[in-house]
Amino acid sequence: MKHVAMLRIGPVGFRIGSDWRAPVAAIRDLYRDYPTPEDGIADFNVRLFAAGPWRRVLRPAVMIGGDFTIPDAAPLPLRQGLLAAEMGMNLQMALAQRRYLLLHASAVERDGRALLMTGVSGAGKSTLAALLMTRGWRLMGDEFALVDTQTGRVHGFPRLISLKNDAIGVMERAAPAARFGPLLAATPKGDVRHMVPDAVAIGAMDVPAIPALLLFPTFGPAAATRIVEPAETFVRLTQASTNYVALGERGFDALTRLVGTVPARAIDYPDTATAIALADALWDELA
Repeated sequence: MKHVAMLRIGPVGFRIGSDWRAPVAAIRDLYRDYPTPEDGIADFNVRLFAAGPWRRVLRPAVMIGGDFTIPDAAPLPLRQGLLAAEMGMNLQMALAQRRYLLLHASAVERDGRALLMTGVSGAGKSTLAALLMTRGWRLMGDEFALVDTQTGRVHGFPRLISLKNDAIGVMERAAPAARFGPLLAATPKGDVRHMVPDAVAIGAMDVPAIPALLLFPTFGPAAATRIVEPAETFVRLTQASTNYVALGERGFDALTRLVGTVPARAIDYPDTATAIALADALWDELA
């Protein structure tokens, strides 16, 4: 491809190629503090290409491809090229990652132990992880938690934090000194703005953590907390994993160990302040 960026997020290296300069320029800017893949060899390739030769210049439309792709995926307008690049990286991980058990979850770390948060879209796991980062936790990731199938430890994958709709204003107020990408309006996910993880998250992204608490947040209802039993936790996490089935026995063993050794709680919360208070209380209780 004409324009290329190389970067490493935690243990995973990416090569991002594009028919246009703008998406790669945005990636280079927002990921400028990240290392390049070890030995210059990427684990996955992402391609941002025109839907047809004429779509490079006339109503440019970005198709997302790479080592693995979804053939019937709809293109995005060029102004959303940064989102396309992020989606391309996530797509490669979801379809092809076989070294780690992938959980669609955010993760933060304190004192060598990790808090994993997962739930349906809109549960607020990305916002909660970003808010905890501003309160002294180390962000390990907001999209995927990488569970080592041999050691059971969680490895960092601190990509850009994808903030959506009301969460954008929440984090702009909570972290006014943070670096943010451009506001991408009216995307398929609503308004999106990417937030760069802080220096601690980037500098320590190669340091794994021991999972200590699983949290299933739900935004909207009145404040409440309940224990999630292992059987329910196991089912929820199989649904939250993009590669559990593909890993076969390794995936089953890793998930069984996680569920059997890590307590799980569900919280309902009407606002972010309540969610933070509930998370802090549960963490202190289980410490």
